[in-house]
Amino acid sequence: MSAYRLYLLQLVTTVPMAYGWSPFALEYDPVRCGSIDGTDVVPHDRAIIRAISAKYRPNRGVIGDPECTLFVGRINKTTSEDVIETKFSAFAPVRRVRLVRDVVTGFSRGYAFVEFYDEQTTKDVCREAADMELDNRQLLVERECERTLSGWVPRRLGGGFGGRKEAGQLRFGGHDRPFRKPIFMPPSHCKDITSSRERMHNVRDDFHQQFAEENYSKNNRPYRPQSTSGVVTYDDFRSRQRAERRDADYANYRSESRQSHKRYDSDEQTKKRKFQER
Repeated sequence: MSAYRLYLLQLVTTVPMAYGWSPFALEYDPVRCGSIDGTDVVPHDRAIIRAISAKYRPNRGVIGDPECTLFVGRINKTTSEDVIETKFSAFAPVRRVRLVRDVVTGFSRGYAFVEFYDEQTTKDVCREAADMELDNRQLLVERECERTLSGWVPRRLGGGFGGRKEAGQLRFGGHDRPFRKPIFMPPSHCKDITSSRERMHNVRDDFHQQFAEENYSKNNRPYRPQSTSGVVTYDDFRSRQRAERRDADYANYRSESRQSHKRYDSDEQTKKRKFQER
């Protein structure tokens, strides 16, 4: 079996989801949140690869109860805290509003955090405020994920939720774009003990090892990952591709050189035979 077919077989037979299914992400995995049904094991864009490599830590200076806080995105840059508080006060009493601003210019960055007094009220407002408009902008309302969702990576590092089709970097698992139920569901007794991030690296390492066994390099040694962490990164994969192209060009050059020498030898033997026949 070729390395490519082995790679595809491993992707198809890999358990696609963790035990059970939920339309919302219970923990943030950039690879799973990058697919519409949460079954991907290999990243399909560079932003997901950047999110996997990111080492994000929540801001310790944030105050308030994370379970009672909503994230409000896609806010008009001219909207103020008072307007946001007035809009959300129609659903329930608001305890605190924090509009994130640029530290240099002081202008709004287009998102805010709204805190309520209890957790159940926060869940109800998150459900009722979906697709709400404010100052001619449709808002994105989600539960705060920075301090509540394990493995969270913000949008600026390639993660987050939502997104637009034009950008080609949609993220699923949130209230804006929940997961769709996958076609294949694992049996109830099958429990996925590894995250898709570890599973993706294992599948990729196996693929590289199988590929190296079938195609040896110049020194007849199988390929080894260049990263010190033991995880094959995007740059390692690209460098491997460049090395393979150089090896293929060198092999073609050697084969063409041998063929040209054979043609030259055959021409010399033909001339010598014709001279002897005279």
